[in-house]
Amino acid sequence: MRMNLTSGKFLFGALLLLASASCKKEAGNEMTRSKNLETTTTMHSTEPGQGTVGALEAKLIRSVHSANAKYNSSTLAIKDGYQPDDHCVSVPGLGGMGYHWANPALVDEIFDPLKPEVLLYTKGPGGKFQLIGVEYIVINTGQAQPMFGNQPFEVGGTPLPMPHWSLHAWIFEPNPSGMFAPFNPNITCP
Repeated sequence: MRMNLTSGKFLFGALLLLASASCKKEAGNEMTRSKNLETTTTMHSTEPGQGTVGALEAKLIRSVHSANAKYNSSTLAIKDGYQPDDHCVSVPGLGGMGYHWANPALVDEIFDPLKPEVLLYTKGPGGKFQLIGVEYIVINTGQAQPMFGNQPFEVGGTPLPMPHWSLHAWIFEPNPSGMFAPFNPNITCP
């Protein structure tokens, strides 16, 4: 009986230690995500040219970041309808866009900033996918051109056989070319 009680205390202690380590890791991950978001919005808030982020966009970026940070788990992205793509997009001299995981159910004429049609990934250490940004695709049915805050969408930009608008937003990875530039020189394909 005493042996079981001691084993139970050991097991309980081990579980507490594991839970503590998990909480510290998650807190560390959250601090890293918050620092990346702060760096991204600050960097883009002060840079001139395409993709300069104003106060309206900065607030929207924080909302998009919060709503989509869960997709750092590619398993959750797949569960929510995003389809993995094994083609990494990059252009020498411009940079990359990464891997485009589209959710076909979201591609329509409606712009919902919290539900991007495409998640952009790069491969990190060990080949694990890391979320770097989002892309919006809005089918043009004659409605007004969509805007992300004060940032207008681009005409076309994706291989869709119908009129549409698109916009990249580098929510999770700073882009020296601008928050909304299509290519990010920090992104390379393996």
